[in-house]
Amino acid sequence: MHLVVLGISHKTAPLELRERLALSGAEAARLGRELVTCEGVDEAVVLSTCNRTEVYLLAADTRAAEKLALRALAVRGGVEPDPLRRAVSCVTGDEAIAHLFRVAASLDSLVVGEAQILAQLKDAYQAACGDGCTCAVFNRLFRQAIEVGKRVRTETAIGERPVSVSSVAVDLAREVLGSLAGSAVLVIGAGTTSELTVRQLRTEGADQVVVANRTATAAELLASRCGGLAAGLDELDDRLLAADIVISSTASPAFLVERERLAAIMARRPRRPMLLIDIAVPRDLDPGIASVPGCRLCDIDDLRGVIAANRHEREREIVQAERIVAEEVARMNEWLAGLQVVPTIARLRGAVDAIREAELERLGGRLADLTPEQRDEVERLTGAIVNKILHVPTVRLKELAADHDAAVYVDALQRLFDLDETAPAGARRELLVPLDGGAATARRAGEQDAALDGAAAPARGRESTGAWPGAPASAGAPEPAGERATRTAAGGRAPRR
Repeated sequence: MHLVVLGISHKTAPLELRERLALSGAEAARLGRELVTCEGVDEAVVLSTCNRTEVYLLAADTRAAEKLALRALAVRGGVEPDPLRRAVSCVTGDEAIAHLFRVAASLDSLVVGEAQILAQLKDAYQAACGDGCTCAVFNRLFRQAIEVGKRVRTETAIGERPVSVSSVAVDLAREVLGSLAGSAVLVIGAGTTSELTVRQLRTEGADQVVVANRTATAAELLASRCGGLAAGLDELDDRLLAADIVISSTASPAFLVERERLAAIMARRPRRPMLLIDIAVPRDLDPGIASVPGCRLCDIDDLRGVIAANRHEREREIVQAERIVAEEVARMNEWLAGLQVVPTIARLRGAVDAIREAELERLGGRLADLTPEQRDEVERLTGAIVNKILHVPTVRLKELAADHDAAVYVDALQRLFDLDETAPAGARRELLVPLDGGAATARRAGEQDAALDGAAAPARGRESTGAWPGAPASAGAPEPAGERATRTAAGGRAPRR
């Protein structure tokens, strides 16, 4: 199987395209469920944040997986696949592992060192895991990615003086106005990003902050925690009329403030400028506002100047963080290589245990006088002998798994113990498939991760809504292994505008 990552980010696509492909948590999870039911796709996770939408697949064919993910995103964004292909990035194998680890460490973020991405990645993985879209490889890969993010923040100073898109927006406002003291600030939205914005505003001396939100209760809670006033969106015109600075970050699928609406408000306050910073994706503020006299509109892509300065300050920490990522990629590859020997270890253990059981059965008559307790003791004793005999070969074989000659040792063991034939009764059966040039995944009945990691993979119940070509046409029971078929369905999210 091959690891494939395809998507867009602030590095590859303009804001106009990113907002078309932005997915809510529920939409991303649904796309993952649809992808994983397609023929040749074994595991799937979809990550969507304000600056990236990415599809992670473990698939039998790299090219087919790339086409599948591209087509799915194209339908979601209401764009043609060919123009989208020019804006996406696609990496496989080691590059894909390194990319995920860099994302988790915030090295690939618009604002290097920001902390939100790690929580967003964790949420995306947990949703996919809960939906049965992940198994042995992605369970290990994404858990390790989360640990990489934590390790980078612990072992480097990349997260010191915490930064985020919110703090950069406030820095831009201070850069434009010189001082925030005495300025009337309107924050639209009451989510995590808005809370970070309000806290940073207060730190920078803003003493007149109003939080406006569709749900008044959420605005009141945020205002009470951070200091400020609360308002509903029904009061938005009055709040805009009084504001010097507007910073907006909501999950609204449509504009909250249109050009004509703000033009009418600005006409009521001549010679009083307004700075508007839109850090939402999709955008909350109509881009046409930039042409309204007295308005200066900045979106998330306009923050790059401040962001570049932030990156320069963290260059030394970035070098150390990249070193950690490289170490963790090597460690992940060692684990993947270890999967190569799992089937042989399981067959060896099954063969030896079958001999043990056969010998006990042969001695059944001579053991007939034993009490149940004594019989159990014999079972435990013979089982312990098998475990002790196999312990050293098992450990050595796992250690040799990452060696280029691992296949030689596996072949020798199979020949010495005659393991090439069908595994004896009682032994688990495995399916071994190559992962990018030598490493492999082993699917085991109920315990894919247990052999090397000690953790069982979740059940793989799947359902789908079928919203794009390649997905099943309707939800239903999980398809039997080997009977998945690529299907065609129409639909998808209409473009915002």
